[in-house]
Amino acid sequence: MSVTIYTTPSCGYCRMAKDYFRKKGLGFTEYDVSADPRRAEEMVRKSGQMGVPVLDLNGRILVGFDPGQVERALHR
Repeated sequence: MSVTIYTTPSCGYCRMAKDYFRKKGLGFTEYDVSADPRRAEEMVRKSGQMGVPVLDLNGRILVGFDPGQVERALHR
């Protein structure tokens, strides 16, 4: 499972998402879009959204953090 999280330092839902994946023992790659314009453009291209978090789970894009939605995406 490839997990990428697009975040900003002040985002509470981003922290919740990262904690969730840590508790599940799933590694992830994090990109701080406030410090990396190239990754911010990539996030918008993938999601059509400028808000964070944006999760990329093996190419399945989720905007925001909803544990139920993440669970369903992980088990597809």
